[in-house]
Amino acid sequence: MKPDWDKLMEEFKDSETQLIADADCTADGKPICDANGVKGFPTLKYGDPNDLQDYQGARSYDALKKFIDEELKPTCSPTNLDLCDDDKKKEIETLMGLDDSVLDEKIAAEEKKIEEAESTFKAGVEKLQETYQQLMADKEETEAKVKAAGLGLMKSVKVAKKKAAAGSDEL
Repeated sequence: MKPDWDKLMEEFKDSETQLIADADCTADGKPICDANGVKGFPTLKYGDPNDLQDYQGARSYDALKKFIDEELKPTCSPTNLDLCDDDKKKEIETLMGLDDSVLDEKIAAEEKKIEEAESTFKAGVEKLQETYQQLMADKEETEAKVKAAGLGLMKSVKVAKKKAAAGSDEL
């Protein structure tokens, strides 16, 4: 993927509306990666720099180029009000009129919802992992008991009987 990404960066290096860039999340880019929720590598993000979204599409050059050409366009935002419908303009105007401390509280409240969802998700995954481990242990215990009870011997006897029967038919 890196060669395709480098090719895209070169192709769009002079664009005034589209930025194709990379950040080394293990070095100098770590703060920007942390601020944007990058958890694995490579992670592709797009959109408003203040509200980046996760890219979920294919990662070939052709797929990425098509996404850039067809989907990456300026969107409604405080810096692009002309692209907003009346309802979104009104919402932006209301938010712009809020005191910074009130806006900070609203942002914190919404971010808390995301953190709670992440926490709930992690707890659920942990429970699933525990259930998986218990089910695996139960299965392995059952398999061991069945084998110890003579399953292998039963299979050997069946094969021996089949061979004996086949041998008795021969003249």
